[in-house]
Amino acid sequence: MKEYNFKTSLVIKSAIFHTGCNIGLLIHCCSTLLIAPLLNVQQRQYIFTRYNVFVLWWCKVVCGVYYEIKGEENIPKGPCIILSNHQSSWETFLFQTMFSPLSTVLKKELLKVPLFGWAMRLLEPIALDRSQPVQAFKQLISQGHDRVSANRSVLIFPEGTRVAIGEKVKFNRGGAALAHHSQTPIVPVAHNAGLCVPKNSFILTPGKITIKIGTPIYSEGKSKKELYDLSTQWIESNRDAMAA
Repeated sequence: MKEYNFKTSLVIKSAIFHTGCNIGLLIHCCSTLLIAPLLNVQQRQYIFTRYNVFVLWWCKVVCGVYYEIKGEENIPKGPCIILSNHQSSWETFLFQTMFSPLSTVLKKELLKVPLFGWAMRLLEPIALDRSQPVQAFKQLISQGHDRVSANRSVLIFPEGTRVAIGEKVKFNRGGAALAHHSQTPIVPVAHNAGLCVPKNSFILTPGKITIKIGTPIYSEGKSKKELYDLSTQWIESNRDAMAA
């Protein structure tokens, strides 16, 4: 009976969380989409990420999901290529508040989502067509270099999609190639958000999410393979350690 009541409680709290997020998104977007085009990208990011701050707070208050960031001092002052594992939508909300100004690499289909996609478009992400990998790679290098030259960091999830805890996929090499091409440092990030916010799950589980930020991996004097190996090994080893 206790287990049944606990699961029922999780369902109810998760429903309240999702409902609040949807209402908050509607209110926030309706109040900001009109003025956002008048602002520069960094100002837009600040305004839009007030919603992200709300989501993270709401998640803690309603569902008991809180977080700890380790290694925040490793974030460089200048632009960088942020490479992270991807387990849920939760970390995408957090990273937008941690790194600014920021351009996120995402699949172009997300820009078609009402309200959310419209807001993301105004933040000038790098939206890739994954059905055309060669063209997508060229676009990543070209637009990524432009973003870095404009003093903006680039966020990439090398797994390419959300991956459940315990599952493993091969990391793509685009992030390392961009870092090498633009001679920009890589900041590796690992987390265990999937423990509390599982992939494709309506139900959130209370607990602590740990986000670990590694020391920058500088591109100077390193090949693309070296950058790929160093960043991938760091992310995978720290991700696996936190999943235990």
